[in-house]
Amino acid sequence: MPSTIANGITLEYETEGDTGDPPVLLIMGLGAQLTSWDPAFCRALAKRGFFVIRYDNRDVGRSTWFDDTGAPDVAGLLDGTWTPPYSMADLAADAAGLLDALGIASAHVVGVSMGGMIAQTFAIAYPDRTRTLVSIMSTTGDPSVGQPHPEALAALLAPPPTTREGAVEQAVTTWKVIGSPGFPFDEPAVRDKAGSDFDRGFHPAGTARQLGAILTQPDRTADLAGLDLPALVIHGADDPLVDPSGGRATAAAIPGARLDLVPGMGHDLPPALFDRFVADLSAHFGRGA
Repeated sequence: MPSTIANGITLEYETEGDTGDPPVLLIMGLGAQLTSWDPAFCRALAKRGFFVIRYDNRDVGRSTWFDDTGAPDVAGLLDGTWTPPYSMADLAADAAGLLDALGIASAHVVGVSMGGMIAQTFAIAYPDRTRTLVSIMSTTGDPSVGQPHPEALAALLAPPPTTREGAVEQAVTTWKVIGSPGFPFDEPAVRDKAGSDFDRGFHPAGTARQLGAILTQPDRTADLAGLDLPALVIHGADDPLVDPSGGRATAAAIPGARLDLVPGMGHDLPPALFDRFVADLSAHFGRGA
């Protein structure tokens, strides 16, 4: 996979499709590498006539790690003894920097979970660079909405594994909690992906620093109300990690946004829904410049 310097750091990325087609920037969530965008999903979008870009956010995978800023201390946020080394705005600036490096003036911006927070922040900060916005299983930053359910929070805050085997077992446990109850759980696929992600770039300290950025993000509700672009909000009706109230609040905040609450969907993208999502996203992108 190629890498480039963007916003002063190295970002690892991968593309699919023709560079002359309308660009789609895919932004992944907390601790998730670009590999969490299923290649089949990316290929299907590319076949619809889009140039698809996915990348590792800072502090995960093969993009720049921020270990030189010190060990993360999420508990220290409560007593003011730790300040995260970067913010949601910095993560959005990385996305803008990647587009700069690729010579792309504007793109359809799609984010999942934390990636949805980054995508929203990007649209607010760079409205002229955002053709359309898609926010999936995400929230506005308002602490009164989108909060995790207790069992999902426990899975999120479980101590990080120290071995490949431990990482695989934790992935299975976590996705059984936060995944989609209305769709089959493919344990062999989860195990295979967790193992390959461990080999590619296992970095729990980076995940903790990203969590710090999430916990210190501002409430974007008022700024989202100022957006003037096509917006699609997709959320699992059975999401225990980001409660569906987060998706409803996002759609309510953005003028003209369309909300798609998907029955049986939790905090993942089930392959059985790929055709639906590709069709919906393609139609949505057609509403943009």
